[in-house]
Amino acid sequence: MFTGIITGIGQIITVAALGQTSDHGKRLTIACPPHYLDDITLGDSIALNGACMTVAVLDATQQQFMVDISAESLDKTAGLDRLGIINLEKALRAHDRLGGHIVTGHVDGIGRVTHFAQHGESWDLRVLAPTSLAKYLACKGSITINGVSLTVNQIEEAGNGCEMRINLIPHTLQNTALASLQSGACVNLEIDLIARYVERMLSVDSGDLENQNSVVETDSMGKMRMLEKRIS
Repeated sequence: MFTGIITGIGQIITVAALGQTSDHGKRLTIACPPHYLDDITLGDSIALNGACMTVAVLDATQQQFMVDISAESLDKTAGLDRLGIINLEKALRAHDRLGGHIVTGHVDGIGRVTHFAQHGESWDLRVLAPTSLAKYLACKGSITINGVSLTVNQIEEAGNGCEMRINLIPHTLQNTALASLQSGACVNLEIDLIARYVERMLSVDSGDLENQNSVVETDSMGKMRMLEKRIS
């Protein structure tokens, strides 16, 4: 689990193919800020631009680590197949502050930047989300863009999706890789976890759920009766 509060800006410095076909993924080498990896061990989770990855190789002396990213993950994310700067966030610990919102590190879709320009002391960011994610977006709701927890200020339905408008304060630009965005860039989106569960509860008939639970209970009791016969 994550919070969407970026803990460092890293850089993908090498991208190596894990095989000869498109069915194979890639191994990424990420360079980190000084001392960023001091409390990291092999197998830990780190979100790269919002996508949860496992540390497969660790070189703390060089402040670098490697991850293996599957072809499926590459197909469902943006910006992890090439060199460049990325947002980093270490996995949430039980005693940490939840400064952003609950983030899983599972990318729900890819959005496209339609506008990114300075407005006063802040920056106006507009992102077109795919139609499949439009119902999860709400004014003053939360959205994760390239791993950053942000607040949606305005939404507008479009023929090919839903455009959301977000205000970025200088602190966000100084401490994340969002400052490098340009119009037309693709970004990773993760919707609010609560919205996902609400949609599920509203879309499934309560009677169907009761029937499913009944089947599971009957099946479990049947297995237990068989087990009792075998023991006796």
